Amino acid sequence: MENQELEALLADLESDRVERKESLSGKDRICQAVCAFANDLPDHHQPGVLFVGVKDDGGCANLDITDELLRELAGLRTDHQILPFPSMTVQKRTLRGCDVAVVIVQPATDPPVRYKGRVWIRVGPRRAIATPDEERRLSEKRRARDLPFDIRPFPSASLDDLDLDLFHRVYLPSAVAADVLERNQRGEKAQLASMRFITAEDEPTPTTLGVLVIGKDPLRFLPGAYIQFLRIDGEALTDPVKDRAEISGALPDLLRRLDEKLIAHVSVSVDVRSSPEISQPDYSIAALRQLAFNAVLHRNYGGTNAPVRVYWFADRIEIHSPGGPFGQVNRQNFGQPGVTDYRNPHLAEVMRNLGYVQRFGMGLPIAHEELARNGNPPLEFQVEDSHVLVMVRRRP
Repeated sequence: MENQELEALLADLESDRVERKESLSGKDRICQAVCAFANDLPDHHQPGVLFVGVKDDGGCANLDITDELLRELAGLRTDHQILPFPSMTVQKRTLRGCDVAVVIVQPATDPPVRYKGRVWIRVGPRRAIATPDEERRLSEKRRARDLPFDIRPFPSASLDDLDLDLFHRVYLPSAVAADVLERNQRGEKAQLASMRFITAEDEPTPTTLGVLVIGKDPLRFLPGAYIQFLRIDGEALTDPVKDRAEISGALPDLLRRLDEKLIAHVSVSVDVRSSPEISQPDYSIAALRQLAFNAVLHRNYGGTNAPVRVYWFADRIEIHSPGGPFGQVNRQNFGQPGVTDYRNPHLAEVMRNLGYVQRFGMGLPIAHEELARNGNPPLEFQVEDSHVLVMVRRRP
């Protein structure tokens, strides 16, 4: 956006596309504003703008616009529970003789967007939590968009293919704030549509996300949506197999069973010569969780029937994820700090809500750190167009 357009918005005190902040204090309100702009309930089809460093009347607050402040604002996209990720840019601009930080938030292609489980919208120049009817209107805006694969409809699936008990018992309480659930009088179809598990109330076709997360039999529609686990007594695939499993089912069950399998196979050695005794696992379970859950999250579900594969050898673990790098991630920058993108952005939201993702974009850095702390060699990667292989070496 040009300075002239930004200055016009800054001067318009009644605009529902503008939020003004004197400083970064009150990050909750800033995140609420970003969420509301992304939802674009008035259907402006234009970005909303957050000005940091100006007073309510548009005057200069004389805030020092540092690189650290800009980085902190940019971090709101992934660090403060705005889901799915908003499309936003952060810049330093000089407007009407005042240095300000400008956050430009594009309307979401697949609303509703939530912050801490609540859907925020603009009502004139103020923010508010969306009513059930307003959430329904936001859900309906998705119909004509070019949707990511993870929320495209499955015409051959029906509501009978979804485990609605799992939806109410496990997923809703993890995704929606308790006070919102308590006063929510919406019907079941409206709730499913709001979570992107069906296309809309009046067109209740399950989406890929619905089939993966609460499907009674996800493999019926997505044959590769499982994890092949092999524990091999040796260092080659031709060596004897000690344990094998095909881990499948709705996502909450699949991730829980995968976690249990990883824990069961980590060996712990004890040094009895030290006082107190020192226990040392051959692999960091925290690192393995990050890598295995990343493989489930980032894999290609649409172009292959291959499963995620976890092959546990005597000297190493290999984790294969179908589908190569996506978006801004390529072979050259794979694994570099701060370089991340999401083939399945709404699946990322689900895994965050279920507690299997803590901070977006931090899976590999956390794995590196945990392995180093445990004494394991550095991670090794094989990045191809069709798959990504992560190799974890056993602690010497």
